[in-house]
Order: sequence, then C-alpha cells, then structure tokens
Amino acid sequence: MKEEIRNIINSIAFEKIEKHPNILIAARFWDDRRFMAAKTCYRFMRMIDDHIDDRKALDEAISCLEKEVLTNKVNSWIECLVSNPDNDPMIKELTETINTFHIPLRLFHNFARSMLFDIDHNGFNTLEEFIEYAEGASVAPASVFVHLACLSEQDGKFYPPDLDVIKVARPCAIFSYIVHIIRDFQVDQQSNLNYFALDILEKYGLQPSDLRDIAFGSPVSRPFRELIREYYDLALDYREQTLREIENLSGILSGRYLFSLHLIYQLYRMVFDRIDIENGTFTEKELNPTPQENRDRVLEVASNWG
Repeated sequence: MKEEIRNIINSIAFEKIEKHPNILIAARFWDDRRFMAAKTCYRFMRMIDDHIDDRKALDEAISCLEKEVLTNKVNSWIECLVSNPDNDPMIKELTETINTFHIPLRLFHNFARSMLFDIDHNGFNTLEEFIEYAEGASVAPASVFVHLACLSEQDGKFYPPDLDVIKVARPCAIFSYIVHIIRDFQVDQQSNLNYFALDILEKYGLQPSDLRDIAFGSPVSRPFRELIREYYDLALDYREQTLREIENLSGILSGRYLFSLHLIYQLYRMVFDRIDIENGTFTEKELNPTPQENRDRVLEVASNWG
C-alpha cells in the first residue's frame, strides 16, 4: 500500500496545481473512477464560485439587474442537474457522475444557496451568518468528497454510504474554511472580498477599511491580531471535532480512502500551523505553502501511514 501511495505522489505535478485544491490532491489516491467523479463535481462548483468572485473582484458595485442575471445563471446551472440537457457536455458529464455515484442533489442545492447569498451580499454581518454560508460554500463540496470516499462497491457498481455525510464532513470543512480565509486574507482583500464578519470586526474596533489597509501593506495592528486569534480559536474547536470524526471513520474505512481523509486534514493543518498570531504579517507569501512544501507534507503523511 505504501509503495502504491508513493507512486501516486510521484505522479502528481504539484507545481501545476492552482488555487490549492486540497480535495483533489487527496482524491488522487482513490481509484480512477472516484477520482474523476471528484474532479467533475469540483470543476462545476469551482466554475460557479469563480464566476461570482471574478465579478466581485471588479472595483464597482453590482447593480440590481446584474444581480438578477447572476442569480438566474446559478439557478439555471442547478436546474440543469435535473433536466439534463444534451447540448452541454459539462452538465451531461456531471449528471452522469451524480447518477453513477448516487451523489445527493441536496449537496449541490446547499452549495448554490451560499452562492446566491454571495451575489446578494458583500460580506457577513455576523459570525453565525458566515458559518451558515460555509455550510454551502465549504461543507457541501466536502460532503461530496466524504460521500465518494465512503461508497461501497460491488461488481463494478457503487452504493451510497450508510452515514450522514454532511455531519461527518462539517467539522473538517469549517476548520479548513477558517484556515482558508486567514491564508487568503491578503489576496481576498486585494480582490474586494472580505470573509471576516462585521460583528467580530466591531468587537475589536475594526472597520473593513482597516483590513484592506493591512492587506496593502499597513502595519498589522493589535486589534487585527486579536481578530485573527478569535478565528484561530474557533478553528481549534473544529479541528478537535475533525479528529473525532476521522477516528469514528477508522472503523468503517480503510486503505486509500481513510488515508485521503487524513491527508486533506493534514494539508490544512500545515497552513494552520503557519499562522503566527503575535508576529505574523498574514501575507500570501507567508501563509501559502509552496508546491514543494505541499509535496513534502504529502510524503510525510504517507510515511507515517499504517
């Protein structure tokens, strides 16, 4: 098993991986059919997310008419998963994947709900609002990952897992999403995106403009460090829940599928461990692992596996 994992690691071109899709790095250790299913689902979700983020990155407000156009696009893409039009190869591939692997459609609806929120809002008023948004933006893709990892297979056919994939996926998904927004703080702010809730900003006497100033090079203030500490401590809670869920799955899964769950957690744990509340500058360069560092972490996890 270890030799097989090492061969897969050697086949991954880490330097060509963009936007840190840790889900796809971890899924690469599955059999080819499940890996391709993960790629198909992730590509669809990434396409919608990028479409909205790219528009919001433009330094101008989105008009009511444009919001309506974006909303109709998202709804149309999701509705296509049921109507299955023959003239769209991407949708056709996705619907075939959903049917073959029995992926619950509600996961895509949950994802779409958060994307629609993104269109209508510019950030989050409360931390609770952010966590609710994460249910679609992060927990939904993670639930697809858990679903595919936990499938049973017999005679070439796949059968859905007998567990609540959303419950299992939620802790690691929210842990990774909090890590994600800290890691990408600088690039998000420079792209007119803010994922830190207003009520937490106000708690530390901060304004959204203060975050933008820091992202563009102003000194990191004590209130900002305390803001990061609050999110860091929240991530710690979800990290502990993640470890318990993985431990519970160890009695159900084995081999490459259990390994993939450990791996995706460890890839985000690597970033989490880079967060230096007291001395960090929270720049893209400081918090983003290099391709070689990602590869080394995967090798480390593999060497300690089993």
